Amino acid sequence: MANHQKDFLFVLIKSLSKSEKRQFKIFASRLETSSNTKFIELFNILDKSEVYDEKLILKNGIIKKVQLSNLKSYLYKQILVSIRLNIPSQNIRYQLREQIDFAAILYNKGLYKQSLKILDKTKQQALENDEKYMAYEIVEFEKLIESQYITRSIQGRADELVIQAKELNYRNTISSKLSNLSLQLYGIMLKTGYVKSDEEYKYIDDYFNKHIGKLDESTFGFREKYWFYNANLWRSFLVQDFLASYKYAYKWVTLFYDNPNMIFLNPVFFLKGNHYFLESLYMLKYKSNFKKYLTLLEETIQDPRFPVNDNVASLSFLYLYNNKLNYHILDASFAESEYLIPEILDKIKLHSEHLDEHHEMLFYYKIACIYFGNEKYNESIFYLEKIINNKNLSMREDLMCFSRILCLIVHYELGKDYYLESQLKNTYKFLLKMNDLHEVQKEIIKFLKNLNNFYPNDIKKEFIKMRVRFIELEKNTYEKRAFLYLDIISWLESKIENRKIADIMREKAKLINR
Repeated sequence: MANHQKDFLFVLIKSLSKSEKRQFKIFASRLETSSNTKFIELFNILDKSEVYDEKLILKNGIIKKVQLSNLKSYLYKQILVSIRLNIPSQNIRYQLREQIDFAAILYNKGLYKQSLKILDKTKQQALENDEKYMAYEIVEFEKLIESQYITRSIQGRADELVIQAKELNYRNTISSKLSNLSLQLYGIMLKTGYVKSDEEYKYIDDYFNKHIGKLDESTFGFREKYWFYNANLWRSFLVQDFLASYKYAYKWVTLFYDNPNMIFLNPVFFLKGNHYFLESLYMLKYKSNFKKYLTLLEETIQDPRFPVNDNVASLSFLYLYNNKLNYHILDASFAESEYLIPEILDKIKLHSEHLDEHHEMLFYYKIACIYFGNEKYNESIFYLEKIINNKNLSMREDLMCFSRILCLIVHYELGKDYYLESQLKNTYKFLLKMNDLHEVQKEIIKFLKNLNNFYPNDIKKEFIKMRVRFIELEKNTYEKRAFLYLDIISWLESKIENRKIADIMREKAKLINR
């Protein structure tokens, strides 16, 4: 998993592909002189090392300790310069930035007309690709040059630039306002989680309406629409309005499919939109559309035009395979999904530097659910304990909580009563410390705690009573999300009817299939 405490230079070198390393060495050889070889030696040492070891560097004798910091900074900069010089030409943002830099060079040489010609052409490219922030920067640069390069048409030109600047500034202000709101809502999500009462619902609604203002979606361009849908989606997630989540996630995804060039220009936004859309379909148990858009997402990722870099590759893996597991859980096709597990574990290792612990643990939880559905309880426990023994998941207490609860159920299925007792105590202590304890979690713990106190002839009756209680809780707006983590009702029904949980869930999946 990603370790953000590692040395930045070391992590950068380890992230380089073979091609990038080769390009850097060619680039560095041009800089090499008899007095300037130390940074190349440092690169080779770090490239061959498995972990960052300052003692090993100093032991090689290429540099003294007091000089190491400066040499590392120099090497870091040269690697970035090398990568910058070899960025694929199809990246429009780098093309635009390069042209602006060329215009600045010409301006500094007093070649105003040539500079303006480049800026005008670059501005049109920026507007065509909805890069309004860059377009605004170009207009401001044009205004600066026009104030020094006097022509007969300056009055008309000045009016044109002023109008463009006002329009772009207005558009960028809307985008900034909406992106700020989206980030603030995300911050609320991380701090307090989903709303748990009518009072919290009203607070989020009032907060959202106060900041969104009166905006007309029909007047928006691509960028403004994107942030408008993004902000509305986070509001919907917070208040657990799954239909609204579906509505705005669908608009987000459709926006990209209607503007295919934007998919390849903004692959991260495209991937995130698809992930939230598929998550909304999962919450609504809309299986047929889930399969359709999951297939479409995979086909788009495999398109030769789709950008390839470390960040995009890691996100593609994360969202694609996370939703592949979700589909099998939704379909209750647990046995058919096991082939994915070795693939996922290999890819977790491959993308370890770019995955945070939360997403890695989320994979483990879903793998544990797959094994639980297949009644492979020991395998399920193995992955649940990876989560339970992780001490760094304070921001996702819900994941830790349901991992512990599922672990209790698995131990009950294995008949490990001696272990179940101690697990119950530990889980109960953990839940008492939680800030986000739901009624569902309380009821599950109370039920499991009392299981050993029931007479054998009464256990089935207690399962039936608990099923009725959980069906009521599932109807509660603020409790229903818990059942997406753990289908406790189907488990209870499997015990009542003495059937496999996979069969129960599969029958339900067929009944609600849309």
